[in-house]
Amino acid sequence: MTRIGRMFADLKQQGRKGFIAYITAGDPSPDRTPCLVEALVRGGADLIELGVPFSDPIADGPVIQRGGQRALKAGTTLRIVLEIAARIRERSEVPLLLFTYLNPVLRYGLERLAEDAARCGIDGCLLTDAGVEEAHEYVGAMHRHGLDTVFLAAPTSTPRRLKLVAQYSTGFVYLVSRTGVTGERESLSDAVAPLVRAVRAVTDLPLAVGFGISKPEHVAELGRQVEAVVVGSAIVHLIERGSLGNPDNASLEIQLESFVRELKHGFGAQA
Repeated sequence: MTRIGRMFADLKQQGRKGFIAYITAGDPSPDRTPCLVEALVRGGADLIELGVPFSDPIADGPVIQRGGQRALKAGTTLRIVLEIAARIRERSEVPLLLFTYLNPVLRYGLERLAEDAARCGIDGCLLTDAGVEEAHEYVGAMHRHGLDTVFLAAPTSTPRRLKLVAQYSTGFVYLVSRTGVTGERESLSDAVAPLVRAVRAVTDLPLAVGFGISKPEHVAELGRQVEAVVVGSAIVHLIERGSLGNPDNASLEIQLESFVRELKHGFGAQA
């Protein structure tokens, strides 16, 4: 069992919900990312998604696109993201999920990536644009090296696709709360509850919902339905504001820690 599996088992035993934080690795600089991750963990993040910056992020909204551009400008590559993971792992046992697109993975090499990711302390991988229908080779490489494979389920997913997502996912299933790209939203989509029911019917894996979560009220509502919530754009936006014109802003870690702690208060409002 990976750190991801153990995390969800511990959360269940403790009667708690999980908070998953997405961060674009290398934004505002590769050297800063481990410190920002530590701040997220101090605030209460249970799992970190390390986003690999990519030049054509079709699933990401403008906030994460800008974060990716800043990271690329700072020289961040997939190899450097793995080095960042290794640095994080030297000081933390927080579960790490590599969040990337297929193109960088194919250029790096599937088997090589799985081997290097495991060596650097990564626990699993999520390819946002990988079709689950053609995932056999990718899943095999990851599982040979003890890594979880997390797949996306969306409101538009067909019953057949949901079954394949359930078949190939390990660790948890990531539910996309709405169609479209990532980004902060004022309210949650009505599509979440039917999607949760549909995925529950085909898997016993923990479920996590992402896309658009930015308020304690969102966390509270989703905490009643799934095992974890994923917050990404709101965190990247905070990093953007906190480092704009001053990438070395010493207060950024404090802001991130406080923001995660504030959002997690929503879990206490589920009753």
